[in-house]
Amino acid sequence: MPIHRGADAVVHRLHGSVFHAFASPSTGSRELCAWRVEIAGGVTGVPHRVGREEVLMVAAGELSVSLDGVAGRVGAGDVLVVPAGTEFRVDNEGTETAAAWVTTSAGFQATLPDGTTITPPWVS
Repeated sequence: MPIHRGADAVVHRLHGSVFHAFASPSTGSRELCAWRVEIAGGVTGVPHRVGREEVLMVAAGELSVSLDGVAGRVGAGDVLVVPAGTEFRVDNEGTETAAAWVTTSAGFQATLPDGTTITPPWVS
């Protein structure tokens, strides 16, 4: 039975955030990737253009988000759908750590402002 225990999540750190990887092709999921991200207070995210749709559900705290330059805020219980091809940035302007669950499809890549394309390790 494919159960991924919280204590067994693979942890990655990037740009001031902590990513807890659960479901991805490397853990047996064929189509979807799922992870929990923790964003410390005061962290300004790095804009990136998502290659596939992402769904972000805020579990704790509040985040400032930008989709193609349009700013918004999401808090605990809110869900943000980030369409494929959108430039996305997430910041935590508060003082407390915020957490969110994120899902996307396998094969996800992101493009940074300098044109570099990355495949984050938590979706591999």
